Amino acid sequence: MAAISAQLASFKSFSSLLNDKKCSRFWCQIKSFENQHSNWSVEFLSGKESVHLIRNSSPSISMAASVAGSAVKPAKKVCLFYCSETEVLAKRIAADSDAIELRSINWRTFEDGFPNLFIPNAHGIRGQNVAFLASFSSPAVIFEQLSVIYALPKLFVSSFTLVLPFFPTGTSERMEDEGDVATAFTLARILSHIPTSRGGPTSLVTFDIHALQERFYFGDTILPCFESGIPLLKNRLQKLPDSDKISIAFPDDGAWKRFHKQLQHFPTIVCNKVRIGDQRIVRIKEGDATGRHVVIVDDLVQSGGTLIECQKVLAANGATKISAYVTHGIFPKSSWQRFEHDNGGIACTFTIAF
Repeated sequence: MAAISAQLASFKSFSSLLNDKKCSRFWCQIKSFENQHSNWSVEFLSGKESVHLIRNSSPSISMAASVAGSAVKPAKKVCLFYCSETEVLAKRIAADSDAIELRSINWRTFEDGFPNLFIPNAHGIRGQNVAFLASFSSPAVIFEQLSVIYALPKLFVSSFTLVLPFFPTGTSERMEDEGDVATAFTLARILSHIPTSRGGPTSLVTFDIHALQERFYFGDTILPCFESGIPLLKNRLQKLPDSDKISIAFPDDGAWKRFHKQLQHFPTIVCNKVRIGDQRIVRIKEGDATGRHVVIVDDLVQSGGTLIECQKVLAANGATKISAYVTHGIFPKSSWQRFEHDNGGIACTFTIAF
């Protein structure tokens, strides 16, 4: 109403009409009005004659109001919690963004070894967007992190996001013999029962899940978002001085199915892997490595034995340089040390995304 009064005040130029002795009566009627930035019209009636005036809003005023409204819009803040294994990564993430506020958890244990956990200043995250950066690196740490993951959404937070870079049970997704237990399905069911926050279901972000069918293991009470580290690799390869001589090698058909569409502008080499006991025999199924810088791409590496065998067969077939890129490097029992020396006279470097 204040805006309407201010606009009507501009009609003082009609005072001569109002003071005209011939005008025995008048009345004012607002014919249309939507908001203070819209066109509106006023009709003045004097006797049998009428005077019409249309008042248009100023575009500059409307634009200024719009800009002012966007300028005061607060930036979205995220309270990021982390476990001990992801502390370094969480601090790097927070250092790169002013929208990230790091929040810690007291990871304590009782005398019997069971978790004794505490979330400091729990009232301080009410109404906030909350995320947890998890690491399920071993069964021993999963329970304590799940306890926190189940607790955070119930603290009246605006939204909750679980970032689990590595889905650890991904290699146990199939039942080939009666009695096999698909632990990937078990973990997916556990995560699917995370309580909802005020904003709705939990968002789960994971990278390069081992088998695509695992995305169907999750229930409707969680929103899984499947990301990939391959775009990081592609950006890196395009900046290399020998980018025009790069070929991508896949150690097996599974890796080719998962990643070849994202790397299709590079020449590809597909290898075939046969396991005989502990021995891995690798052959080139298709593609030519002659004179090329070959980059072996896979999602998950355990001991790295397959990478070594791929390196040998690619070198034997004329590759001038061999690198490897995997999203998740496990390397139990310090098996990564085998990549510190030259294998067969061919440089073999190893790049890990996470």
